[in-house]
Amino acid sequence: MSNRYANRSHVVKLIFIVTGILFAGRLAMLQLFNPEYRKQAEDQSLRNVTQYPARGFIYDRHGNLLVHNEAVYDLMVVPRMIPEDFDVDYFCRSVGITRDDYDERLRKARKYSTFAPSAFMKQVSKEEYAKFENKMFRFKGFYISQRTLRIYDRPIAAQVLGYVGEVDQGDLKRDDYYKQGDYIGKSGLEKSYEAVLRGVKGKKVMQVDAFNREVGPYMNGAMDTLPVEGMNLYTTLDADLQQYAEELMANKRGCVVALEPSTGEVLALATLPTYDPNLLVGRIRGDNYRRLLLDTINRPLLNRAVQGQYPPGSIFKVAQAVTALDLGVIQAGSGFVCDKSLVGCHNHPSARSVQEAIKMSCNPYFYQVYRRVVQQGRYKSIYKDSQYGLTVWHDYMLRFGFGQKLDIDLPKAGMSTGSIPDTAYYNRYYGRERWAFSTIYSNSIGQGEVTVVPIQMANLAAIVANRGYYITPHLVRFYGPDSLQDDRYKEHHETGIDKHYFDIAAAGMYDVVHVAGGTGRRARVDGLDVCGKTGTAQNAGDDHSVFIAFAPRDNPQIAVAVYVENARGGGGSWAAPIAGLVIERYLNGEVARKDVERIYKEVNPCQRLPLPRKVKPKKKK
Repeated sequence: MSNRYANRSHVVKLIFIVTGILFAGRLAMLQLFNPEYRKQAEDQSLRNVTQYPARGFIYDRHGNLLVHNEAVYDLMVVPRMIPEDFDVDYFCRSVGITRDDYDERLRKARKYSTFAPSAFMKQVSKEEYAKFENKMFRFKGFYISQRTLRIYDRPIAAQVLGYVGEVDQGDLKRDDYYKQGDYIGKSGLEKSYEAVLRGVKGKKVMQVDAFNREVGPYMNGAMDTLPVEGMNLYTTLDADLQQYAEELMANKRGCVVALEPSTGEVLALATLPTYDPNLLVGRIRGDNYRRLLLDTINRPLLNRAVQGQYPPGSIFKVAQAVTALDLGVIQAGSGFVCDKSLVGCHNHPSARSVQEAIKMSCNPYFYQVYRRVVQQGRYKSIYKDSQYGLTVWHDYMLRFGFGQKLDIDLPKAGMSTGSIPDTAYYNRYYGRERWAFSTIYSNSIGQGEVTVVPIQMANLAAIVANRGYYITPHLVRFYGPDSLQDDRYKEHHETGIDKHYFDIAAAGMYDVVHVAGGTGRRARVDGLDVCGKTGTAQNAGDDHSVFIAFAPRDNPQIAVAVYVENARGGGGSWAAPIAGLVIERYLNGEVARKDVERIYKEVNPCQRLPLPRKVKPKKKK
């Protein structure tokens, strides 16, 4: 009998043991091996707080601060931690939102995650945060995360510096560094140097109690990582020259590009109309961006210097002259009659040399020059001959950086190449061996199918200034504490054209500004050897005013391109004097011609230029 009860007790003990093992195993499975339950437990007891790094500062070439940071705060929410008796009305009054705002923001947060934190109010200023900082302990489920906001010290160079905005789905797919709610460079230098400027995020792991209050660092901070600040950018821009160029282009459409020829460094890149870069900062950014985007008349978001495509007009004649000289189809002393039956021209004597032709900007002269380049007499058929000549010409134009994106350190999306037509282009348009020089002669004077980008125009001026080479234009000199540089911006790009031919072009450009009969006399600056070339680009409305220049003639320190859209009077009336003022300001440090400066700051191309007339002295009786 006793043995029977003893056996039963063993069975009962076994049942308890097995049950205990099953419970222990299940608990171990849930707590140790199931990541979902483990994560939920940690979410309820730990808070991972992202430590955002300070974004790198941006300076001009002289060390003047252009862009810095200001502390702002994101009000974060963990929806599951909000208690049922939460006083929503008191919360809304404290943070300055309506009940409808609260409901909509919380709906979005719950959609993202009920356990993970997300931004409830973004970019709260120091002043706004101060109003409810002392009340935060009452708002269970909410906490503050600090980050920085970009501040632009001067309202200049908006299209160059760019702006920072919240990441979108494309950004999240391209780079797993970012998470929802992070910010990234969206345009300009902020975008092209994002990896340099952004730094590295850190993390702080905090223990929280049942009321969502932080009670201290987890494991005494052993799991924390410090953020690494972004590196600073030291740009090539001269902030004073940039601001001055924008002031001169006020009330106009167009751009000014100024380079240092020997280095390719961009001194100023002013594109107008423009906007204050501070408009695209903080919570007002979205509304302001939509307003700027919808302004289809002024198009302030367009960077005309790298995105605009324009007919170059007569500035293109400089490239034609040195090409023809290098090919040997003309000589320095070649002269041509100003035959207006070939192509229209203004009144001037016939040019007896390349230098005179550049000075007077003679259209029939460069018609003849281009004809000799395109029809070199290699083939009996004018069609085959023109195909051969255009192929040679096209190769030369590419050497000047035309017809391609110059690798400037701005985002490549949207950047223009301009157009240098080749034989394939005309074969598609007219048919093979159905065109010749007589079909395409407009290219000779910078019209027809030729278009250029203003940065390419400034680069042409730099090539002549350097007598045959260029360094790719760029906007950043170096970055970081170790003064890192991009090797792309040290390479000399040679045109392969004899330096002597550029001396001839430079002499003609000097005469444009300084000799009677030159078309760019309004670019003259007393005491400076300014070399320039005017252009008037035909347009459906008023013609565009174009000018390129460099100075001094020997050992040039600045090369400039100015493009003023729809400007009455041509290159000599608008673009040339603006270029002269930019050169004077940069080389002399100030402008002595205050009357001229005032006119071009205040007047727009739709108005008549109130230039003073020269008064002839009265004859003595």
